[in-house]
Amino acid sequence: MNQTYINELKNHIGEEVTLKGWLYNARSSGKLVFLQLRDGTGIVQCVVFKGNSEEVFEKAKALGQESSLIVHGSVKADERSPIGVEVDVKDVEVLQNATDYPITPKEHGTEFLMDNRHLWIRSKKQNAVLKVRHTVVKATRDFLDNNGFILADTPIFTPAACEGTTTLFEVDYFEDDKAYLTQSGQLYNEATAASLGRSYCFGPVFRAEKSKTRRHLTEFWMVEPEMAYAHLDDVMNLGEGLLNFIVDKVLNDRQEELKVLERDVSRLEAIKAPFPRVHYDDAVKLLQEGFQKGELENNFEWGGDFGAPDETYISKQYDAPVFVHHFPAVIKAFYFERDKDRPELVLGADLLAPEGYGEIIGGGERATDLEFLEKQIEEHNLPKESFEWYLDLRRFGSVPHAGFGMGVERCTAWMCGIEHVRETIPFPRMLYRLKP
Repeated sequence: MNQTYINELKNHIGEEVTLKGWLYNARSSGKLVFLQLRDGTGIVQCVVFKGNSEEVFEKAKALGQESSLIVHGSVKADERSPIGVEVDVKDVEVLQNATDYPITPKEHGTEFLMDNRHLWIRSKKQNAVLKVRHTVVKATRDFLDNNGFILADTPIFTPAACEGTTTLFEVDYFEDDKAYLTQSGQLYNEATAASLGRSYCFGPVFRAEKSKTRRHLTEFWMVEPEMAYAHLDDVMNLGEGLLNFIVDKVLNDRQEELKVLERDVSRLEAIKAPFPRVHYDDAVKLLQEGFQKGELENNFEWGGDFGAPDETYISKQYDAPVFVHHFPAVIKAFYFERDKDRPELVLGADLLAPEGYGEIIGGGERATDLEFLEKQIEEHNLPKESFEWYLDLRRFGSVPHAGFGMGVERCTAWMCGIEHVRETIPFPRMLYRLKP
């Protein structure tokens, strides 16, 4: 008999089915054993009645948590069931009877769960988070693909940094050469955008920041679209459209998972374009007023970069995603285009998510002048020979162009309403965690 998946059972009421999965939980009551079977698509209660077969009943009673099973039975409608059905078991095939499963139905500490991450992802909430992540990724790809962007992935090994070398992982390459794990595919995106018009890369990036905050991972996934003949407003318009699309897809496709996560969906339903756009100068004034009111501990000074409390405070004033734009050049990367009226500012923007989730998108317009970039590379003490190919983009057909990066894990954490990004990637890499 062919396998039926749990999320399809409503279409098979009254029929005989075969389910293949793992025992999520079990309990017995007199002549009945209730098996909670999961298969990745959902969880269903399978009822074993002693009167049908004492052999099957005893086999079911002896099963340990996370035993692997093939269950044969008939599907019955049941209004009490979360999925509207249960299965009347005829037979159980035991592939492996698991014993002493470490993650029991009780409270466990974070370190214990992270040490057992390979097993923790089997739990309801972690399963739900990974499904929301899938939808965030799919929605991102669909949005960009449907808007004329071409996927052109970029190298993970790079010869130099795009934002300085202080937060790079250095690795040995061939013949004593050094390479770095990429922080961003952006510089290469600028090359593919000059070929394709609109391109994007989507893959892992690496930051060697010694940070232990709930927003940081050392390895995470980022999507980076880049557009030729584009400016700062185009970046904000694209980011706005992308996030609206993601929110709508998550709300539409992941209702059950959001219930499992106890997400307040009204906060997501309120996300509608257009998003507020705040000049850096005005954001600084906002923070300084917050300090004067006693709502912030530290007085923010113009020229500084926002910390987590600052980002949270700004977004709370609007209760919506907020673009902050025109940052001081001293806190941004060398490749940003300058504001012609105020050269101390760059044409860059960060999108701050509500509910304290911080920067989700960061990007802007790229400098197009060859001499300016040569000077920037020199001032940032970057090896010019490693950037000659990048400077070629300004020598041969330089045009205004712009783009951004969006971190998948931060976006997923926001969608799920969970505190730490470590739960939004199957196997997180952090300052003191390199396993499992």
